[in-house]
Amino acid sequence: MATFSFDIVSEYDKAEMNNVFALTQKEISNRYDFKGTPAEVDWLGDKIGFKVIGSNEWQIDSIVDIIRKKLAQRDISSKVLDLSKAVATSNMKATKEIPFIAGLDQEKAKQITKLIREELPKIKPQIQGESVRVVSNSKDDLQNAMKLVRDYDLDFPISFTNYR
Repeated sequence: MATFSFDIVSEYDKAEMNNVFALTQKEISNRYDFKGTPAEVDWLGDKIGFKVIGSNEWQIDSIVDIIRKKLAQRDISSKVLDLSKAVATSNMKATKEIPFIAGLDQEKAKQITKLIREELPKIKPQIQGESVRVVSNSKDDLQNAMKLVRDYDLDFPISFTNYR
C-alpha cells in the first residue's frame, strides 16, 4: 500500500511580501489623511519585516491596518506579522518594527503533532527540523489533517508543502 505525506511549515512568500510592501506604499501616498505627514513603510533589515513610520501611534495603527488588508487580499495570514514590539516615539515621529514570523520551533512543532495525534490517531506526524512531516496511507486522512490544523486557532502562520 502506498504512503502519502506532506510537510507543515511556518514560512512566508517573499515575492508576495514585496507586493504587499509596494501596494501599502502606494495606498499611503494616495491617502489624503497622510498628506504632509511622515507616514511611510520601509523594509526592516534584509527584508525580514516592515518598519512603519508615522507622526503618532494612531497613524501607525492605520498603516498596520492597511498592511493587514493587503495581506488578506493576497491570501496571506496576518499572523505572519509579529506585532509584539512597542511603538517608539522620538523627534515628532513614531516608529514600529514589525518582523515577520517564520520557522517552527520545537514547542510549536510539538503543539501541532500533539493536536494531530489526539484527533487523528491513524496519522503519523514527525518533527523534522523546522517542519512537521505528516504521513498516512490515505489521502483523505491527510486532507482531514490539513483541515484540522487550518481550523485550529494557532498563533503562528502555517503552510503545507511537499505533497507526496
